[in-house]
Amino acid sequence: MLKGPELLARVKELGEASKSELVRSCGYVSLRKDGGERLNFTAFYEALLHAKGMHLGEPNGKVPGKAGRKLSFHTKVQFNGNLMVGRAYTFLLGLEPGDEFEIKLGRRAIRLVSLGDHEEEGGEAGEDEDE
Repeated sequence: MLKGPELLARVKELGEASKSELVRSCGYVSLRKDGGERLNFTAFYEALLHAKGMHLGEPNGKVPGKAGRKLSFHTKVQFNGNLMVGRAYTFLLGLEPGDEFEIKLGRRAIRLVSLGDHEEEGGEAGEDEDE
């Protein structure tokens, strides 16, 4: 999924393309369980607004509807060995119930690569590179 200046450049490059084609060509596509294509319009528009310097919700990490709570971006392994991400983070990443990912371990990061994407670089949840 394109973000930031790359997203803005692609949108400008495509000019008068349809909304669906914009979303598709910027990588905001996943596959449903039945094999059909799902265009992630919400994630696309949120990324586009973010790239233009507009941020939805409250500043300083607060999530809409979570008055008084601030995301810490820290977690710990639970007693049963599970690693909890939480609803607030999946909301910020634009993830939907049923989205499936491959876990890729790097030297300094864990990357979630959407199984619906055909390219390795698309559909990643998280920004860290393992260079």
